[in-house]
Amino acid sequence: MIKSLKPALIESIPMLHTQGRERPKVWVEAYGCSASMADSEMIKGLLGGAGYDMANSQDEGTLSVVVTCSVKDATEHKMVSRIKFLEKSGKPLIVAGCLPKADRARVEAISPSASLIGPTSIERIADVAGAAISGTRQVVLEDAGVDKVNIPRIRLNPAVSIVEIASGCLSECTFCQTKLAKGMLRSYRIGDIVRQIKSDVESGCKEVWLTSTDNGCYGMDIGSDLVELLSACSSVQGDFKIRLGMMNPMYLPRMLDRLVDAFAKNDKLFKFIHIPVESGSDRILRLMKRGHTSSIFLESVSKFRQKIPDMTISTDIIVGFPTESEQDFERTLDLISESRPDVVNLSRYGARPGTKSAAWKKGRISSQVAKRRSERLHELAQEIAKRQNSRWMNWEGEVLIDEIGIHGSAQGRNHAYKSVMLPGIWGLALGDRMRVKVYDFSNFSLRARIIP
Repeated sequence: MIKSLKPALIESIPMLHTQGRERPKVWVEAYGCSASMADSEMIKGLLGGAGYDMANSQDEGTLSVVVTCSVKDATEHKMVSRIKFLEKSGKPLIVAGCLPKADRARVEAISPSASLIGPTSIERIADVAGAAISGTRQVVLEDAGVDKVNIPRIRLNPAVSIVEIASGCLSECTFCQTKLAKGMLRSYRIGDIVRQIKSDVESGCKEVWLTSTDNGCYGMDIGSDLVELLSACSSVQGDFKIRLGMMNPMYLPRMLDRLVDAFAKNDKLFKFIHIPVESGSDRILRLMKRGHTSSIFLESVSKFRQKIPDMTISTDIIVGFPTESEQDFERTLDLISESRPDVVNLSRYGARPGTKSAAWKKGRISSQVAKRRSERLHELAQEIAKRQNSRWMNWEGEVLIDEIGIHGSAQGRNHAYKSVMLPGIWGLALGDRMRVKVYDFSNFSLRARIIP
């Protein structure tokens, strides 16, 4: 008997029998976080390995797949619109990702004929696709217990490797639907993650994004932690840099000094960190069940900035959380003024179905008040972002090209993961490294020209 060298997951993919006829084409679109983007890449890779071609447009596809996100109301509204549109096309449709797992009834109400597949079930995508094309609806939402590393993929950006390091989390946030979709923490083995990165770098990737529901709690279920993982990932040989994705503040104190040292000493790590604080009011943080205080966030930012002055800090804020008073909101403004984050991802609270806060009947903040608060915070965040970017004026250094615009402009990233625009420059390719000098800035990005 000859033993296959393919991993069991790949070996089990059902192959289409297309001899003598055209291979069906699949249109895949994705919304939300980098984990959703990674899921879409794996869905394409698994379907490609099963005998499908990827369509260049929805019109060209025999089957449509939409990978969804359930974090924000605004994102869901966009996805609902897309699902309705794809449903009207009359072609088979698969709704994948977090939304069907977190709110199945919502998806089935707008698209009763669509097949459903959850974020921890994507290894079944070939089965579901084959059934959908043959006219059979399938619902696969259970957790299959398969680590989503070293799975075939077709990348959205050939220069960027999106590597999931875990699924689920340990938090119990009262506003978040993600836990409903992805469940408890399941950290993937360091050796498997390293093998994924090694393969991606050998295939030409220059940026590696480490992503999960919450990178901060990585390893707590397998006797490891994020610092150990970063050390192992950085040991991979090759010309690449690592961008660490979101990590919640409550897990920082147990490893803060070691993590700051890792960033300070390791040139392969972009000097960028995303720490979502959500509110500057400790009372609101307790209602959110965030597990941290405003002081934990401020201490973390302070330690990073003390050792790495040009560290890029990104955070998230929710305004209008139930019972948020003017005093609570003022504390959030004070926290943003003190911490000076380079990026603030701002959201107005929306009750997500199935979450604890959605059941609260009292203390709702009116849309007018929430809008006014978000406008004030947005204005402050923009001022701070522009002030932070002004510090880079006349900076000279190397950037990694990771986006090419349709009109010849390119975007690069410097060592602090700052967006550096190179307008009107033709002939650059994804993955190129260029030496540049910054000549202008905005609250969003830096502008630079190439120098010798």
